[in-house]
Amino acid sequence: MSAAVIPERFTQVLAELAPLVQRFVDAGHRLYLVGGAVRDLLLGENTNELDYDLTTDARPSQIKACLHGWASAIWEQGERFGTIGARRSTGHGERTFEITTFRSDVYADDSRKPQVSFSDTIDEDLARRDFTINAIALELTGAPSGHPVLVDPHGGALDLVNRVLRTPRAPQLSFDDDPLRMLRAARFIARFGLTPDPGVEAAVLASAARLEIVSAERIRDELDKLIVLDQPAAGLWFYVDTGLAEHFLPELPALRLEHDPIHRHKDVLSHTIAVVSKVRPPAADDAARAYDFRITRLAALFHDVGKPRTRGYQPGKGTTFHHHDAVGARITRKRMEALRYPAADIAAVTSLVALHLRFHTYKMGWTDSAVRRYVRDAGSHLAELNVLTRCDCTTRDARKAATLAKRMDDLEERIAELATQEELASLRPELDGNDVMELLGVGPSRTVGDALAFLLEIRLDEGLIGRDQATERLLAWHAAHR
Repeated sequence: MSAAVIPERFTQVLAELAPLVQRFVDAGHRLYLVGGAVRDLLLGENTNELDYDLTTDARPSQIKACLHGWASAIWEQGERFGTIGARRSTGHGERTFEITTFRSDVYADDSRKPQVSFSDTIDEDLARRDFTINAIALELTGAPSGHPVLVDPHGGALDLVNRVLRTPRAPQLSFDDDPLRMLRAARFIARFGLTPDPGVEAAVLASAARLEIVSAERIRDELDKLIVLDQPAAGLWFYVDTGLAEHFLPELPALRLEHDPIHRHKDVLSHTIAVVSKVRPPAADDAARAYDFRITRLAALFHDVGKPRTRGYQPGKGTTFHHHDAVGARITRKRMEALRYPAADIAAVTSLVALHLRFHTYKMGWTDSAVRRYVRDAGSHLAELNVLTRCDCTTRDARKAATLAKRMDDLEERIAELATQEELASLRPELDGNDVMELLGVGPSRTVGDALAFLLEIRLDEGLIGRDQATERLLAWHAAHR
């Protein structure tokens, strides 16, 4: 790569790295920008958001010596794997750097962790990487011309142009070394619009069961990375079509229900993937409509997992899935716990799955009481529930879709109207526990809980009635329940 053809986005990165590069030159080491950073630079992605992965012939102790006095922070957690992390303030804010000694990793047949050995050449280091598009390096030191040199022994740059996913070595060897690479394949297929090389797909089909040696946490993190991509559908289909999903998310291929030629119904798997794709990131400049994109995408992925277990048939109604929301919520909780999701994520997604049909129960119009209960049950995930409800409509019938969208618009307008009159965000009785104990002359007891539940029902059914009337109603209730 000559100076004449270096794009501006490269010169910005090179200028930012120049002081660090000089430290390695002075110490007699070679330093390369490698992997995803080079790939993303070649694709023209925003360099301001890149963290830098670098590789070197220097050993970890030598890397630390080069970083000392340059980095604002250094961490050594990955030192036994050859990786030293660093942070430094730049013109684009805090930037993270990971610098790793040339490596040659091998995974034992029953191991979740690599057996790490260091190597002395960049070519050996690149050969161990997952895919050719990530096996590209930019040499920053030691080039005779004084300019950076693109090191691409496996044709990764051409694969980027041709939109092909290949492995540097035989794909079976690559996936045997680290089975998680099979899930990474799905993510790269979806993110960059790649077509897997036939050998890659065949190797995944043959090795899918080996995914079982990978920790649940690593699998969960990879699923999260796929689910927030702009267009994750191709990756989800890759999970299913190669058999990968059977080993960590069997509920997904289970949605591919057999079509009954008499009792026809939608392809639930296709519908689910369409709903996931339909959930779009919230607008950055619209704080009023902010919602958790990842949580909503996960809820979309799980929202119909109860259908295979609840499928039935009723004359005149066709295929039915009674209570698939409740059944699906239980299945969702179990699967997310197996994938080691945080408790807060599990609670949020499970709640959304349980509530995703609630909107459709209000076909006869929305009373104030119904709106309050919808808001109360959704709790802090009201925005996510509304987005999921909208995206769950994938019908090709334009008239039906417009009707459902109009009903959702009406609901959100009603919520907004009530919110201006009442504190919908924190629906509570107008009297608290202390009020109840004082008025009824009781201490902490079940009576207080029952009284608050009674007052909450009034709040939900009738809205704000005022403390005086709430007191009168409470005393009458207590007299009747003595």
